[in-house]
Amino acid sequence: MGDLAMLNLAMSGNPRYQPKDLIDYFGYDRLYQPVSEVEIANLRTLAEIHVIPRKEIMMLTPAMEELLLGITTTEVDGIERNVTKHDIRAWVRIAQERMNCRLSRWLHAMLTSYDPLDTARSIQFKRSYDHVLKPSIHEAIGLMADLVEQNAGVLQIGRTHGRAALPITVGFWLATILDRMIVNAAFMDQYSQNLVGKISGAVGAYNAQVGLGITQRCGKKTYEERLLTKVGLKPGDISRQIVAPEPMNYYLFSVLMLSGAFGQFGRDGRQLMRSEIEEILESKDQGDVGSSTMTGKVNPIIFENIEGAWWKNAAEFLKPLFTVISEHQRDLVGSSLLRDFPTMVINLDTQLGNILRKDKKTQTPWLARLVVNTANCTANFNRFKHLILGEPIYIALQMAGYPGDAHKLINEEIAPINRTTKRPLIELIEEKAQSDTELGTALAAIPADVVRLLHTPEEYTGSAKGQALKIVDKAREFISN
Repeated sequence: MGDLAMLNLAMSGNPRYQPKDLIDYFGYDRLYQPVSEVEIANLRTLAEIHVIPRKEIMMLTPAMEELLLGITTTEVDGIERNVTKHDIRAWVRIAQERMNCRLSRWLHAMLTSYDPLDTARSIQFKRSYDHVLKPSIHEAIGLMADLVEQNAGVLQIGRTHGRAALPITVGFWLATILDRMIVNAAFMDQYSQNLVGKISGAVGAYNAQVGLGITQRCGKKTYEERLLTKVGLKPGDISRQIVAPEPMNYYLFSVLMLSGAFGQFGRDGRQLMRSEIEEILESKDQGDVGSSTMTGKVNPIIFENIEGAWWKNAAEFLKPLFTVISEHQRDLVGSSLLRDFPTMVINLDTQLGNILRKDKKTQTPWLARLVVNTANCTANFNRFKHLILGEPIYIALQMAGYPGDAHKLINEEIAPINRTTKRPLIELIEEKAQSDTELGTALAAIPADVVRLLHTPEEYTGSAKGQALKIVDKAREFISN
């Protein structure tokens, strides 16, 4: 497979903070390994239906397969640029030289370039999901579920438009993100299983297979099915010279959406770390520096990186969109964009790497070390509790028979006083009711337990805790399947 020290293992996108666990799939000099797998499967399928003589296929030893799987992108580049001006014919040249036997004449027989190329691409994305992304996603979901459960009942002021709104809990906030993680992870899993290959020839109509009698040799299972089974894929229902874009694009869209769920966590987290809010705190490893000049400063660097990776993926998804169309059976306009598709997966894995980053001493993941500052949650809630119960007060008055517009009453008469005096809305309503008969009658008709609730805004959290715990159960069921 080549000396690692001699291989170019750079991946697409900015290499500065790239994760290392995807190198086996998207490292530059590994890109032709799945191409080699398809070509090897092609030889074995031709032998299986007795096109290649048995004495020749016996030359395909494990050692020879290893030689073919070790063909690097750098080697292909050299032949392509200097000799063939064609990548797959360059691969074939190299492979034939390495085989150096009669079997080599069968290389690439029955195939067109995008049979191995598109099939190899699906192999790369499916395997990188199965072996790298899926385990990390499940770990992140499990850790987030723990965090939600721990904070399901921790009071927090809800915020809309950046302003204090109704009471929620920290666990409820986190659960809204956790649920999006689960939903999009499920779509990723589904669409990864839908990635397909193709062995259908130069225009996708199986011309050589039908015209040269290959189809007739295959029986109930087609040549395409026989070959793709060997590399763990299924064919699409129909293709042109290239695989239809939908399977890959839907998979990448699910990557984008999961990246967006993490991006939401990044956005919320870094806002809640603001000095004037500070309800969330990132843990800091010894030796970490938050500023080149302001000593002791702790920045929301992980949250910022998580959100930033989402921005990058949003921009990257334009590339799959542009490959939705091509001219007739194919053109080469989108081929350069296809080579950039791994960037989206790399960006998502970077987000996961930040979320799961272990500290130097305890090896505890970053998400498990995230600190909820309950004291500040309470303090921030108390700053606004006098003004946040306008909703239940006006609805309770209307339900109790207040003949006027209770919303207008609070918005235009009571709230201005509230903003100036910071006295609770319900106290101002009770005071006004002493001189307003209609208001007093309605207020007296409100059930006692509701009146008590109007005086205790910290209890007006609806089903926030219960909903948070419901999503915890959903998460644990998801990762157990």
